Amino acid sequence: MIVAFSVTPLGVGEDVGEYVADAVRVVRESGLPNRTDAMFTSIEGEWDEVMDVVRRAVAAVEERAPRVSLVLKADIRPGVTDALTTKVETVERHLAERGE
Repeated sequence: MIVAFSVTPLGVGEDVGEYVADAVRVVRESGLPNRTDAMFTSIEGEWDEVMDVVRRAVAAVEERAPRVSLVLKADIRPGVTDALTTKVETVERHLAERGE
């Protein structure tokens, strides 16, 4: 499964990068395949291991923020691995076929 999620600390002002870095650090230290972009962090693995990482990422932000917002989207597809890479490669291949 792939989970794309965003953890946002609330009540800490506008500059939240330091708090978000705490969450991303947890994800990267998990050893699971992951990517972070401007809006979300995506992580791939089995249900229990992915949700545990999300829980710990939220907890890392919760330690320093009075309130936390979590947005989560999941692609649950048993038996599929390396989708974090292959889904993007498929789109890029289709774009390349049209010269884009």
